[in-house]
Amino acid sequence: MADTHDESEELRPKGLRALAEDLKDLRDTLRLGGGGNKIQRQHDQGKLTARERVRSLIDPGSVWVEIGLLMAHDLYDGEAPGAGVVTGVGVVEGREVVVVANDATVKAGSWWPETIKKMLRAQEVAMRCTIPIIYLVDSSGVNLPYQGGVFPGQYGAARLFYYNSIMRRYLGIPQIAAVMGPCIAGGAYLPALSDVILMVEGSSFMGLGGPNLVKGATGQTVGAEELGGARVHTEVSAVAHYMVPDDENCLERIRQLIRELPSLGVGGVHNNGDREHPTPPVRSAEEIYDILPPDHRQPYDMHELLECILDGEGLNEFQPDHAAEMICGTGFISGMPVGVMANYRGMIKDHRPGPPRFGGIIYTESARKVAYFIETMNRHRTPLLFVQDVSGFMVGPDAEHSGIIRAGAEFVEAMSVATVPKLTLTVNHASGAGYYAMAGQGFDPDFILSLPTGRMGVMEGESAVMALFSAQLDALKAEGKVPDEDLRTRMDEVREDYERQLDARFAGARGFVDEVVLPEELVPALTLLLRAARRNPGPHVGPFHLPFESLSP
Repeated sequence: MADTHDESEELRPKGLRALAEDLKDLRDTLRLGGGGNKIQRQHDQGKLTARERVRSLIDPGSVWVEIGLLMAHDLYDGEAPGAGVVTGVGVVEGREVVVVANDATVKAGSWWPETIKKMLRAQEVAMRCTIPIIYLVDSSGVNLPYQGGVFPGQYGAARLFYYNSIMRRYLGIPQIAAVMGPCIAGGAYLPALSDVILMVEGSSFMGLGGPNLVKGATGQTVGAEELGGARVHTEVSAVAHYMVPDDENCLERIRQLIRELPSLGVGGVHNNGDREHPTPPVRSAEEIYDILPPDHRQPYDMHELLECILDGEGLNEFQPDHAAEMICGTGFISGMPVGVMANYRGMIKDHRPGPPRFGGIIYTESARKVAYFIETMNRHRTPLLFVQDVSGFMVGPDAEHSGIIRAGAEFVEAMSVATVPKLTLTVNHASGAGYYAMAGQGFDPDFILSLPTGRMGVMEGESAVMALFSAQLDALKAEGKVPDEDLRTRMDEVREDYERQLDARFAGARGFVDEVVLPEELVPALTLLLRAARRNPGPHVGPFHLPFESLSP
């Protein structure tokens, strides 16, 4: 049958450089929040913006890994950049912390459904990694037109306060809340359930109802300052603990409070294997732009990519000549030991009978190899790094007869029950059950990063076209016919829809990855997140699991 699809310019794969430029442009737009006028209004009120507050809070020159910058960017007609909240992991006074900062330039910092999702994720990171969490509150409360996705439900806004309470009562995770603007209605419980509350004189308000609600409910007329200003809550109600004159002093006081915190210790991973003076990778991060081919369907050398990530000692590969479509080995990231599992892309010809193996596919032998390696790393208490470029498990009679289902189950089980920290990096494909086995989001890795080339989905668009239209195409071929314009149009629509959903930015907008990173950001981000994740005592099940031994009488 003749080629029936003339690939349009839009569907031709973009290389990493083009995708990186698209990501930079999107980031620049999202970081403006509600735009220049709203930023100026914040300044006119004597307040810093959420991002300015974060920059002033974290240590100068330190790494900041923002979680969920792309969240909701393609929803609500673009009116919810970042879902109105800035969340991430950073360093304050030399220690890792989580920061949650409402962006008052976006609908007055009100809560969209995705705002709750981002804030819950931030709290989960703090609980899992046992690191302090800092709330910079500046929010008008629930975005009322979308209250159905915010207020009710098991993982609605109430879950925030549940996590507040768990951290306070059982886990001992320090929570510091700075009310730097409005904090209204149920949102007031977020600081109230924290350990320390700061309020900024003249610009902060905290109350279960604002002046208008009070007048409607009780008939009383009262000003915001008199009702719930900083002086009221530090001098009269004693709800808050510190009053500061402005944003800058508030952030400095938070830094002082962090300085005074005792060490929380390290979770289930020892650090006696750390290198005091780590050697830099043998390849620069910039080389990733050239290592990854412009077309995601083309092969490349995963070993070269790992040389851009791991310290100069490189990868000490485990069983390199057996089932080489899966790379396993140990190495270091900024002096910290890791066990690495990565998919090799290319053809593999080894001792196994039959044709060469396809790289990026998991076979029975490679599944069992990885399962054994994971179990060994778990016994050694070595954190795991999964580098995904996987198209799935092998199918067909030979695969089924070799026991691929059982081997795949062994792989999934070993990964699932490993209690050491798990980090996931999506390089290109993250497809099918291979995505699951390589520590997909459903298996609760501590952090998930993606390069702009990441493509997360059940299958590629062309495979979906064949799955959906193969019967029609086969029938036409048998009749000596070719698809008509209507069928070609429907096939193109499927391709386009899959291409849109496979974009890493689509995954970022829905919280399927924590951050889409540029190659030059990769090692600093992995270093900070690995350092934080090593405090995780593990294991955890679901968004958060409270172990019984944490419960006090």
